[in-house]
Amino acid sequence: MYAIVKTGGKQYKVTEGLIFETELLNVEENQKIELPVILLSTEDKVLVGEACANVKVEATVVEHGKGKKLHIFTYKAKKNIRKRQGHRQPYTKLKVTAITF
Repeated sequence: MYAIVKTGGKQYKVTEGLIFETELLNVEENQKIELPVILLSTEDKVLVGEACANVKVEATVVEHGKGKKLHIFTYKAKKNIRKRQGHRQPYTKLKVTAITF
């Protein structure tokens, strides 16, 4: 059984026990949250849209952190223009504890 949930402007395929990273959420560590479900698939049926209004996916916040550093370097040839930047995307790591319907 799996579900498609929407969080942080993206959609993720989740199963029970899965740990995944999403965009930074404004919740405390070890706090439980409920994710909105778009699709639920079991062995015998598939629920989509309004049919999965009663489906709940509960997740626990494992940690907050920053991703791997990206190095950005731009330049313009023959103009002596060089620009160097770095970026680390913040994330929230979630663990799916239960999928109920």
